[in-house]
Amino acid sequence: MPEQPWYETAPASSVRVLRSLRTYRAAEQAMRRRTRESMKMGEADLRALRFLLKSEAEGKPVTPNDLAVLLGMKSSSITIMLDRLTASGHIRRAPHPSDRRSIVITATPGADEDVRETLGDMHRRLLSVAAALDEDQAEVVTAFLASLTASLDRMGEAEGPLRGT
Repeated sequence: MPEQPWYETAPASSVRVLRSLRTYRAAEQAMRRRTRESMKMGEADLRALRFLLKSEAEGKPVTPNDLAVLLGMKSSSITIMLDRLTASGHIRRAPHPSDRRSIVITATPGADEDVRETLGDMHRRLLSVAAALDEDQAEVVTAFLASLTASLDRMGEAEGPLRGT
């Protein structure tokens, strides 16, 4: 273990950027928690609903297996989630048009309205902030976030599991 914490040896500007990013992430997580609470849904429920709406807009049918893969959940957990979303009136199940053994999941029109109403203001606020950037600023931010993403995606490939983070 080094004698000083990592941030005491890093450039002050780098520390400010990472602290700002951490503060943003905390605000985003709090907002997502409030959104889930207002819709009375868990994180997986909301992700599944957003996926259903996107897939429907693209004309792609969604099966329970598609949701299991997306969410990294077991089929029994998907069934419980689908039961909950059916009971709340957010989804419908129907026979699959070409596979008698499967079903397709669709969001109800009310679910689309709920999501748009709940997430619409947040999206407008975020877009407003992003729209205030000029092209050069947007390119810097985009490149920075892409580099961070790539760096995290590579974590553990060569150096083993994360420790102490």
